[in-house]
Amino acid sequence: MKKSIYLYIYLSICLSVSLNGQSTNSQDVEKGENIQRNATYNLEEIKVRWKKAALENCTGVPCVTAPSFTCGTSTVTDVDGNIYNTVAIGTGTTAQCWSASNLKVTKYNDGNAIPDSTSSTWGTAAIGARTGYIGVGTPSSGYVGTYGYLYNWYAVKGIFTTGVIASTDTLNICPIGWHVPTDSDWNKLVKYIHSGADTTGLATQSTSAGTNLKENNALWNRNTGTNTSGFSGLPGGFRDNVGSFFNITGIALFWSATQNGASNRAWYRNLYSSSGDVYRGDTFKSFGASVRCLRD
Repeated sequence: MKKSIYLYIYLSICLSVSLNGQSTNSQDVEKGENIQRNATYNLEEIKVRWKKAALENCTGVPCVTAPSFTCGTSTVTDVDGNIYNTVAIGTGTTAQCWSASNLKVTKYNDGNAIPDSTSSTWGTAAIGARTGYIGVGTPSSGYVGTYGYLYNWYAVKGIFTTGVIASTDTLNICPIGWHVPTDSDWNKLVKYIHSGADTTGLATQSTSAGTNLKENNALWNRNTGTNTSGFSGLPGGFRDNVGSFFNITGIALFWSATQNGASNRAWYRNLYSSSGDVYRGDTFKSFGASVRCLRD
């Protein structure tokens, strides 16, 4: 959207081109090329020439480009206006840019709402939903600000309607330019932190990487994290498929965007308060788990 705005600002200020239906008369749009004045071009060619001319020739306020992004110092903002710090993890082909806290958005990035099912029936429909956490010592009003929402997997995949078209809904819960990490993305993260990690199968992938992924914070019932990765994992707990809440101080459960081959289960990663383990498991898509976003 921003690129389109910059293009049209440039057009109105820096170029003198008039459109007539699907053609236009060129007024020396491109420098350095012998383009005959009044030549006729199709609309698609003109769009390409406008963009190139804007990049090469236009200066000043009308042609200001989007601000650069530096992972680790730049932030990312969701459609609700929530701001997330970012963290760069990995180098070269393993380089990734993660959000440094859990997602707490209430809408997909196109503005469609993600229903709040905290206090209502949970796990009965194959449609995206979010929930706070209701448990001893953890009022739902304070949960989201610290841990973000728990989302079912249908929200992770942007499934916002029921029926025939549900399998083709492709809304994005993460900010534009970001996505929910796949199972492979999670494997890359764990493997970078612990080169000896086993990233195959339904099992503990590493007995040490979890320590580096957990924030050193008293919210964990056993504060064993070092957070050397900057990932800053917190124990948000989870909600099962029948609506019960579990392990607010003991587990961080994160969705991947990948189902495990079965129609009703998907992959996740677990961090634990009592160990440095990272566990790769699968569970029902109607579970509620935390979500991190990864830059495209």
